[in-house]
Amino acid sequence: MSYGKAVRDELRVPTRELRHAIPQVYAGYKELNDSALAAGALDMKTKELIALAIAVSKECDGCIAAHAHAAVLHGATPPEAAEAIGVTFLMNGGPATVYGARAFDAFQEFYAEHTAAPNGQRAAAR
Repeated sequence: MSYGKAVRDELRVPTRELRHAIPQVYAGYKELNDSALAAGALDMKTKELIALAIAVSKECDGCIAAHAHAAVLHGATPPEAAEAIGVTFLMNGGPATVYGARAFDAFQEFYAEHTAAPNGQRAAAR
């Protein structure tokens, strides 16, 4: 299945159009995103796993795809993603079991692509 990529592809054009309509809002959001996810007391991998878990709780497909991909790029493994997603079951109940499965599917999709890159190089972000 191609859950993560399908969501990103579906949102690519409308997101680009909205970004062109309100560029200053997107610039401000990017600054907040970059600041919140920068390494500090927590490393970037941990922050992306937290963001992935919150995306499950918020039932946000686009957020799931973005943070699953980013977690992979920052070195997260499938067991780490599964455990982070599992915490959402506790905090969000039944809906987390649906969006958690979506998140884990997206994570595994990006993880497989990343680990299949030749000579240990990162697969290009799409």
